[in-house]
Amino acid sequence: MTRSGQEYKDSLRDGREIWIDGERVKDITCHPAFRNTVDSIAGLYDLSHDSAHSAVLTEGGIHRAFLIPRSYEDLVARRTAHKVWAEASFGHLGRTPDYMAAGIAGFAAAPGLFTTDAFDGAPNVAAYHRRMSEGDLYPTFTITNPQIDRTKSAAEQERDDLVVRVVAERDGGIVVRGAKMIGTAAVFGNEVLVGTIEPLAPQDVEHALCFSIPVDTPGLKFISRTSYEAQARSVFDNPLSSRFDENDALLVCEDVFVPWENVLAYRNVDVCFGQWWQTPAYVNFVHQAATRFWTKLEFLTGVAILLAKANNTYQLPPVQTQIGRLMGWVAQAKSMVLAAEAGYEQVDGGRGGVMPDKEISYAHRIMAGDLYPRAISEIKLLAGGGVIQLPASAQDLLHPEIGPVIAKYIRSPGHPAQDRVKLLKLAWDALGTEFAGRHEQYERFYHGAPHVYLLQQAWEGDTGACESLARTCLDGYELQPLPRA
Repeated sequence: MTRSGQEYKDSLRDGREIWIDGERVKDITCHPAFRNTVDSIAGLYDLSHDSAHSAVLTEGGIHRAFLIPRSYEDLVARRTAHKVWAEASFGHLGRTPDYMAAGIAGFAAAPGLFTTDAFDGAPNVAAYHRRMSEGDLYPTFTITNPQIDRTKSAAEQERDDLVVRVVAERDGGIVVRGAKMIGTAAVFGNEVLVGTIEPLAPQDVEHALCFSIPVDTPGLKFISRTSYEAQARSVFDNPLSSRFDENDALLVCEDVFVPWENVLAYRNVDVCFGQWWQTPAYVNFVHQAATRFWTKLEFLTGVAILLAKANNTYQLPPVQTQIGRLMGWVAQAKSMVLAAEAGYEQVDGGRGGVMPDKEISYAHRIMAGDLYPRAISEIKLLAGGGVIQLPASAQDLLHPEIGPVIAKYIRSPGHPAQDRVKLLKLAWDALGTEFAGRHEQYERFYHGAPHVYLLQQAWEGDTGACESLARTCLDGYELQPLPRA
């Protein structure tokens, strides 16, 4: 049975070690840097647990993201569930519980990859999938090594405790030390999976491991970035950043004990890399992310339409052209999700169910990273200076002396000052605040660095078919002497 939002919130009061602004947070459910986002995530659990959406979001008491899809219809059902949750945050919570849940389902669909002569992680993968799905837990991950010296492998860094590695083996498990970066939403999870998505060198065997442990494990600490939620003046002034700041944190392991049953991959660089790319895990990630991205573009385009109408420019041909461009991008994002589902591929000869089309899924990474900054720029042009000349806070609107002045000057036909300011503050929170800047950078690198995914697209795509078609054209004609006059 899925959890209620309150049950999720109760699970966070476990003594986890989270640091922000030089302070150890005692309870993230009531701390001003995290509490509103906790409430937003709890709202997602309530949608699954008991709402009109429960039948869409769950099957057999389990969230659909945890289920291994066996057919095209199952992929559509999973995407429909992803969309309900994405719409709840207007696309601004990227690492909601269904993201990693879909990745775990990808591991479980191809467990054979985790079996090697030296270590058999397949039973642990099955147990991990069962534990997270049946408990309706929030799985998160940190899989990026700290950016210290990118010219050297993990084992070649100036110190041997910079990247998470094994420092001891015990009868019951292993001891790990080191760090991982960009733990997006990790502070809100129940378990965190620690691994490496980037290729490891053969000498990195001590760093070649993947495990999942409870967030309150002794020795595990999270150092949070700036909280945009804490900086928000109010929901009226910052309607997005005040409620949907999923946070990013540095994960540090200080001699953390990991039981063997929580280890999925161990001392094998090929398994640590292949778990993402040779199972449906990463493609499942993209399925959720692409659905969320489509939703986010719908929201941003809606904001653009409202801005144009508030500015009384919606019917102008140049503005209609801009709206048309945005609507075209929404359709492009939507079509890639639907096409990837329609072109589904079998996993392990069908024994592992199905997954979205890999080539289209990989192409989505290129589209999204390129498109998001363009969409933001386009909407900024529509917004004009109105998003800059705004009252400092909602209190100005309520002030008996200043309020009437604002009501006089910050309005437009059919849009009184309070409505106009409310819309412009929403637009600025999506387009120009520090929260918005993080989202632009986040979408650019959501699926990794361009130099990585562009190369991968060339390797994974059917370049042979493209070359063959061009070759067929070349082979269809020869150099012929010109006819005599």
